[in-house]
Amino acid sequence: MLRVRPLHSTSRPDSWDTLLTALGMVITENDAGWRVFDAGSGRLALHTVPEGAAEDGTTALAVEVGDLAEFARRTNLAADEDGAAPAELVTADHGEACRITAPDGFTFLADKASHFAQCADADPALAVAGVWFTEDPAAASRTLQHIGARPRPVPDQDDTADFSTKNGGVLLVRPASGPARSGLGFEYDGALEPLRQRLASAGLRVSLTEEAFGRTLHVANPDAGGPGAGHVPATLWIAGRHHG
Repeated sequence: MLRVRPLHSTSRPDSWDTLLTALGMVITENDAGWRVFDAGSGRLALHTVPEGAAEDGTTALAVEVGDLAEFARRTNLAADEDGAAPAELVTADHGEACRITAPDGFTFLADKASHFAQCADADPALAVAGVWFTEDPAAASRTLQHIGARPRPVPDQDDTADFSTKNGGVLLVRPASGPARSGLGFEYDGALEPLRQRLASAGLRVSLTEEAFGRTLHVANPDAGGPGAGHVPATLWIAGRHHG
């Protein structure tokens, strides 16, 4: 199995709870300092950190798998054609995991899923999108294929790449200068106007943009405006789903 489940660190978990609930996500784990929300496709984990901590407002790309050892074996077998062995079983702060290291130096974790079924009460149109910004999008795309992500058609023939996963969520590769890093967004496979109204009714600032490639909602980021939050985007995006 393979499911997208980014890890977002925040000092404002209750504000995120309001946003994610308005998006149609459902909380499925709620332990001290740790919450997991299911979308119709994919999950998002929230980790509570002190305000002003270095990781406050940042997202780490992460996925869930069924069997860590088997996932590592298959990933390295697929990558062997490139002469690489990017998957390594490790002991992380939260327990056993598999670390994937890409040619651009970017790393992310695969964790064993604590529960396998997606919550049926979550909005089925919403998908969690994990984003990989990199100066080497071709190598990033190969790495995602090695872990079992499936290439998805994109509207433009450029350096962007989109991937679906077997058990939910999408992975996006986007060219960017500087060190490789993670980002977070959402996709919505339905009418955006009712979703916009739902977000506004929850007291969230939200706007809609229309561009050549489609329509996108922009909602105020709960982490923006805090101390030391210069790295935090002012808004989060929810893109209308394209069918290629």
